This record gives sequence, C-alpha cells and structure tokens, in this order.
Amino acid sequence: MNDPRPLIAHVIYRFDTGGLENGVANLINHMPADHYRHAVIALTEVTDFRKRICRDDVEFISLNKTPGHGIWLFPKLFALFRRLRPAVVHSRNLAALEAQLPAWAAGVPVRIHGEHGRDVGDLDGSNLTYQRIRRFYRPFVTYYLALSRDLGEYLTTRIKVPEDKVLQVYNGVDTDRFHPVGPDHSLPGSPFARSDHWVVGTVGRMQTVKDQPMLVRAFVRALQIDPALRTRIRLAMIGDGPLRAECEQLLAAAGASNLAWLPGERHDIPEIMGGLDCFVLPSLAEGISNTILEAMASGLPVIATDVGGNADLVAAGITGQLVPPGDLEELAQEIVALANNPASARRMGQLGRERVEEKFSMKAMVAAYLGAYDKLLGCSGVSA
Repeated sequence: MNDPRPLIAHVIYRFDTGGLENGVANLINHMPADHYRHAVIALTEVTDFRKRICRDDVEFISLNKTPGHGIWLFPKLFALFRRLRPAVVHSRNLAALEAQLPAWAAGVPVRIHGEHGRDVGDLDGSNLTYQRIRRFYRPFVTYYLALSRDLGEYLTTRIKVPEDKVLQVYNGVDTDRFHPVGPDHSLPGSPFARSDHWVVGTVGRMQTVKDQPMLVRAFVRALQIDPALRTRIRLAMIGDGPLRAECEQLLAAAGASNLAWLPGERHDIPEIMGGLDCFVLPSLAEGISNTILEAMASGLPVIATDVGGNADLVAAGITGQLVPPGDLEELAQEIVALANNPASARRMGQLGRERVEEKFSMKAMVAAYLGAYDKLLGCSGVSA
C-alpha cells in the first residue's frame, strides 16, 4: 500500500556533525510524523550522525560524489528523484544547489533551496563566481529559505531573487534538551571543578571559518591582562578538525596547556553546555548558529563575533556581547569582564534563556517550515 504522506527529500553535501545537519535532524524529529515522510540525500556520504534522527521511517542515501561540480551526477539524481517521487526537494547551501536542476527535470513539484551560512571561500558574499552559480540555478528553484536577515538580503540584492520568493526563517532549539543546570554541574570528563573554576568554552567543528585559534589567543591575552585569573579561569574547546592541532600548539607555546581541555568531538553536548560559565563563538562568518542557540537555551552568556546572523540572536549588553571578527584585544577584554563579574554573566545567561523561549523555540521553527511546505504544495496542486 502506498504511503499517502508527501515525501520531502532533504539534499545536503554531507550528513555529518554540524549546525546545518543538526537543524535537519531537529526538523525531522519534531515535525508531526503523520504530515510528511522524509529522505536524507547526501551528495557525498551519510555518517553515523544519522542516529541523531529518532524516526525509523527516514531513508538515507549516499551518492559518493567526488570533489568539484557534479554534472556527471545529474543522471543519477534524476533517476533517484523519479524513483522517490518527492513532493518537495529541499537543498541546503551552495554545495547542494546543483540538485535543483535534476529535480526540476524530474518534475518535482516544489523545489526549495535554503541558505544556512556563508561559504568558506566567500565570507562576505562578494565572490562573483558563487553569485553566478546561484543565478544560473535560480530559475529551477521554486522558493528560498534564508536563515538570517543577512542571507535574505544577499539573495534579494546580489542574486536578484524576488522578495516574494524568499522567506527568512530562524533555527529553533530544543529547550527541553538544552536547559540551565545547577551550580554544582561540572564539565563531564574534564579536570575542572565547578566550585574552583570559571570555564569559558566553545563547541563546533575546528575549521577555518570557525576560527577557534582566535579564542585561544584571546584566552592567553586575558591571562596577560589580568594575571590573577590564572588560578580560576579555564578554557574548554569541544570538537575536532584541522585547527585542533594549531590550538594545542598555541596553548603549549603560551604555557597554558594545563588550563585548557580539548577532548575532541563529544556527543553529550547538552551536558557539556551545562558545565560552561560562558560560551564564545569567534567565527569569521555564520548563518544562524545552532550552538549559540543551544548555549542561550542552557542559560549561558554568549560572546560572539558580529557576523552573519549572530546579531539576530545575541542582544549585545543584555544576553552577551558582540565583537568584531578577528579583534583579539576586544574579545580578550570581554572575557576578562565577564570572568570578573560572574553575577552579571549569570544574569545575561538568564535573559538569553528567556529570549530563546520567546523567539527561537523548536515549535516556532517547525511551524515556519510546515507553513512553507504546506503553502507551496497547495499552490502546486499537491495536497499536504
């Protein structure tokens, strides 16, 4: 018997640990199961991150694409879309945009493309090649979802997408999974005790766009600004990637290795967040950061660079602080200020939690996506 629920095919470059992928998992997990079916198509591979999806009716497909433009993959995608017959193909970011043409050719009724963040080679959106690629695929896209005001403006001004074809929709965070914990909760597995230490930390892939070495340098600079902090302040950096070794080398050169904890990738992020006193995101570019939302939901003050959608999330001076990207001195000064005023830091964290509950709930995110899917399918003549 055929399943009457329309199928949404989520197309991404690689289904692995990351903010974009976490957003897909959250959406599928929290969307009403009787409304839509889902398939996750990775142009490269689906990793064990698939276990983050709790539903057992989701199909995962790896296409094992090699680097470069995947025009040779078009026949394979065309055949896949003809087999699956999705009502919606929803691609995300430039690396998956090429799926839109074979989806159009296969007669998929609704073709949505989401912009979740800046490309590594295009941090300010000025790369003309990337603009031309997006304009080439524009006729094959039914509708765009932008995860920040910045990305929405990029689509309408640089890519020339009509404003009525762009919806700005925020990520949502699971406020049951991420929540404030008691003052005696220490970082699980770390050498730091909550009663003795004030822990500043970050969570995420250690790759160029996240610029974790900047946080290391700012931590070291904070110790120089206020040497008394050396007995109390500690650094936790959760994640793995090409920048991890550089971070470890910077700490060793500064004689601060014993003040930091870099355990690699962890899967107990809610417990990790609960063991921090301050969250820092030193990124060079962002869309809407899931980790900022998770930190705010956990009741943490946030210091973030003023890039992309970070200003949409962090209310400067209220729930945290925004600093210019690459500004070592200002980042260090903000760390020192919060470390020396833990009561103010806790108050910022409380206000951040309230802001998440008001504006960035999982319920609001799911409702926005459902509304878009239902509306577009209704316009195409397919019943949701």
